[in-house]
Amino acid sequence: MNQGKVILAYSGGLDTSVILKWLVKKGYEVVCFVGNIGQQEDFSAIEQKAYATGASQVYIEDLREEFVTDFIFPALQGNAIYEGRYLMGTALARPLLAKRQIEIAEKEQALYVAHGATGKGNDQVRFELTYYALNPNIEVIAPWRDPEFLETFKGRSDLIRFAQQEGIPVTATHSKPYSEDENLMHISHEAGILEDPLMRPEESIFTHTVSPREAPDRETIVEIHFQDGIPVALIDRSHEVVKDTPLELFTYLNRLAAENGIGRVDMVENRYIGIKSRGIYETPAATVLWMAHRDLEGLAMDKEVMHLRDMLIPKFAELIYNGYWFSPEMDFILSAFRKSQEYINGRVIVSLYKGNVQIIGRESPTSLYDQELSSMDQEGGFDATDSTGFIRINAIRLKAHHVVLRKKQPYDWRKNSGVYQ
Repeated sequence: MNQGKVILAYSGGLDTSVILKWLVKKGYEVVCFVGNIGQQEDFSAIEQKAYATGASQVYIEDLREEFVTDFIFPALQGNAIYEGRYLMGTALARPLLAKRQIEIAEKEQALYVAHGATGKGNDQVRFELTYYALNPNIEVIAPWRDPEFLETFKGRSDLIRFAQQEGIPVTATHSKPYSEDENLMHISHEAGILEDPLMRPEESIFTHTVSPREAPDRETIVEIHFQDGIPVALIDRSHEVVKDTPLELFTYLNRLAAENGIGRVDMVENRYIGIKSRGIYETPAATVLWMAHRDLEGLAMDKEVMHLRDMLIPKFAELIYNGYWFSPEMDFILSAFRKSQEYINGRVIVSLYKGNVQIIGRESPTSLYDQELSSMDQEGGFDATDSTGFIRINAIRLKAHHVVLRKKQPYDWRKNSGVYQ
């Protein structure tokens, strides 16, 4: 029975290969979508495997440039950091993948989209909120929440057994004792043996960055140029290299930072559904860019604008993490952040050394810093006696509060009402 056409977010791994065959056996015509967002994969082999497993068509889409310009850089403008530490490489990639999946569904006139995200994680929310935001009429198939699928596949051994029965190539009979998600921005390691928050990860777990102990015993100096808060050029002074296009800049800085052991984070975070999760992340280039961008803002951003914007950063990061990239509140925040970045222009000079990112210089044509006015060695046009009145005015309410504190007594409403006088 023909159930219709479904666009499946396909990776070529065991889970989505089994889902592909399962959907075909249920009567769906399955079109596979594979998004290249910088993961190190053999996309030709993935395409061949999809066709061999039953796909009617396979889309391999190179989304790396769009990932940098439309997702990573806007997040950078808002200094998006979840719970103070996580730069959200996975969370930023999901709305891009889901957006392209919906575009393919509309092109193919498909009624359904499907994904292989689990029922405990964040990705199911990120995919599906994007689906519904961009196409409210789309039907979503989420096998890992489907009772029939869950009854059939209770664990990885069931998936492997099904794959062998159906002739789906299985490269290994067991997985790593943890899971990974890789893209241009980062690689994450979580679950399995890493669920013990006390366990120190072995060095073999890290695949994108060298250990700071093994990094070169010399600093690498880079100069990052920004316009409106967006990186527009990178100059590697140590190797006389210039990169001035978004994807090349980001990719090159990824390599430099990784070689210097930069970008490792080990943390326990709060998932959207309320479960805590231990994650280990490697995010080389973004770590450098976030620090350089924030430093330039110190030079070129108005104090009150900065403090107001900083109040919005936790909410901005939470919206990204929880999957609300395409939402009215996100449109509002991004508009405000873009306005705040209009004068964040200039360059930041950075030293990369053994896991450390040290800002060693900055300048901006829109700088608000006045060296003469700020100097402690000269008056510089500032009349110090003006501060006396300023301090006295701001102390008025503090004095009043102190008087009240000294007179504080238990409040007797009867006495103060006049009723019992």
